[in-house]
Amino acid sequence: MSPSGDSRQITYAEAINEATRQAMALDPQVVVMGQLADTPAGIFGTTTGLAEKFGRQRVMDFQVAEHAMTMAAMGASLTGIRPVVVHQRLDFMIYSLDAIVNWLSLWYFKSDQKSCMPVTIRAVVGKGWGQGPQHAKSLHAWFSHLPGLRVAVPATAFDAKGLLLESIFSQIPTILIEGRSLFSMKDTVPEKPYRISFGKGAFRSRGKDCTLVCLGMMVPLACRVAETLSQQGVSVEVIDLRTISPWDEEMVSDSVRHTGRLAVMDPGWQSFGCSAEIISRISERNHRDLRSAPLRLAFPDSHVPMSQALEDCFYPSEEKIVRHIKDWLA
Repeated sequence: MSPSGDSRQITYAEAINEATRQAMALDPQVVVMGQLADTPAGIFGTTTGLAEKFGRQRVMDFQVAEHAMTMAAMGASLTGIRPVVVHQRLDFMIYSLDAIVNWLSLWYFKSDQKSCMPVTIRAVVGKGWGQGPQHAKSLHAWFSHLPGLRVAVPATAFDAKGLLLESIFSQIPTILIEGRSLFSMKDTVPEKPYRISFGKGAFRSRGKDCTLVCLGMMVPLACRVAETLSQQGVSVEVIDLRTISPWDEEMVSDSVRHTGRLAVMDPGWQSFGCSAEIISRISERNHRDLRSAPLRLAFPDSHVPMSQALEDCFYPSEEKIVRHIKDWLA
């Protein structure tokens, strides 16, 4: 969906807040659960004001017990409730892994398609300001590996709102991976509610020399890289996947058929991640179109350091990515 006449510029965090507020107004069965979700700070501003508008029976603070919170949401969903569960740190969401792997993803299958758990999980990934190894892991590839779950990694405020509304009103359990570094970024977003379908990528730039696939917090970086390279005579087609389970294989395949080259920017570890899966699928499908080996641009197989100086070395910079791509194309 394209922005309509009622659009204006708001931040990523404001778009999440607005989507949640609109969903709660549309359906009294939508509830929010999260540590400090009912406070004025409202989980980085994404739940601010919701408790005052809808009451604390629908916007619930929860104890520091990620597994219990996720299980409570799953049980509530079986009674007709549509819970939005917010994990401020994806790293600690791992305490609920048993609930997600052995119950949430399996429920529709185990019930012979007679029952579903329409749970939406928002998982925030930290980056910057010394987040360190226990606050900055995305792990999106882990959840994409599970049949029965949908996984979104929105990079813009427009996508964050549309994908969150789609998730809340879907019957399929969904995990949205939100990069904390994106929360202050603004985008043009319609005021009215709208939904974005899963499995539909978006072109962020069009080009002919290579296809650059990206997701989440890598998208703004990929767009800056494409702009820098365009000034140096290199035309890059940037595809924002938006969702990775499912992902838009057709869009990527068609682009690679046109450009003959594939690079993937993945905000996760290099080994056994989404970049590996995308490259594998497209190599199988487009091997006759590829003019060179695909390029994988991801985080090193190391934990995120606490030191700002070391963190700067860990995360890829615009200059490093530009150099990698130019050397690859040479």
